[in-house]
Amino acid sequence: MKIGIYGGTFDPVHHAHLILARDALETLGVDEVIFVPAAISPLKKAAPIASSESRLAMLRAAVKGESRFSVEDCELRRPPPSYTIDTVEEVRRRNSDAAIYCLVGEDNVAKLTKWHRFAELEKMVHFIVLDRTGQPRSHSYPVIERKIDISATEIRKRVASGRCIRYLVPPAVEEIIRREKLYLEQSK
Repeated sequence: MKIGIYGGTFDPVHHAHLILARDALETLGVDEVIFVPAAISPLKKAAPIASSESRLAMLRAAVKGESRFSVEDCELRRPPPSYTIDTVEEVRRRNSDAAIYCLVGEDNVAKLTKWHRFAELEKMVHFIVLDRTGQPRSHSYPVIERKIDISATEIRKRVASGRCIRYLVPPAVEEIIRREKLYLEQSK
């Protein structure tokens, strides 16, 4: 069995996340992609804008009906910060024979060696880089590349300025954002 772990703040989850996860399933032959929202990422300067509960609800809504996508809230249940190695160890306990793929955004590659217990983590997983930029690379990790110019930052700014986010996020995610009045304050 092959399991992809896709961590991030998902603030909010959007179509680029979902498209790249689908590409991981198809390209790598991964059996399941587990989306793992981080409580607080140790290497990000800012905390998520939306609450853990809202981000978890948006992820669950986004993957509903996708039999090979699931959501794991282990990082939200642990005290912050969120360390990928702790999540990998938890998934490994439940799936001892699985090959684990750690799906990371291109924007995180430069910081990988600073990740908590990176030397151990690198022996436990296969890193796969999800690249939405199409820019030249300076690493040797396998890449799933698809040019998609959608970002959570852009979505939050659009919501704050009253602009439409239709087609950027799944309809169920848009509904949660509207219902919970998320991102109405100008975000960075």
